[in-house]
Amino acid sequence: MEPTIFRPDPRSEHPTAERCAILESWNRPEDPAVSIARARVAPGVATRPHRLRGVIERYVILAGQGAVRVGEAPEATVGPGDVVAIPAGVAQSIRNTGAQDLVFHCVCTPRFTPDCYESLD
Repeated sequence: MEPTIFRPDPRSEHPTAERCAILESWNRPEDPAVSIARARVAPGVATRPHRLRGVIERYVILAGQGAVRVGEAPEATVGPGDVVAIPAGVAQSIRNTGAQDLVFHCVCTPRFTPDCYESLD
């Protein structure tokens, strides 16, 4: 892989069936070790319960306030600067509890591909 600076186009943010908007920041076949996406959840909205098969995910909270549920752990409050580590195959959901958008990076290893996503609805 060559050194690069990649600037995601904010206009490529798209809504998902998961009830959040996603902007792919870095997800390349030539870098299968990691992907990074920015997620945005509107006030009062919770993402659908889901899990990622074979992929470890971390939420890095950038802005807003939320409550996250990971596996059997009790729901926990999160805010800017918090990191939520989600083991592969474990159920997860995050809810915006604030008045502003909840914004966070999703860092996946190995990289996220649609076939690893499993809805738990």
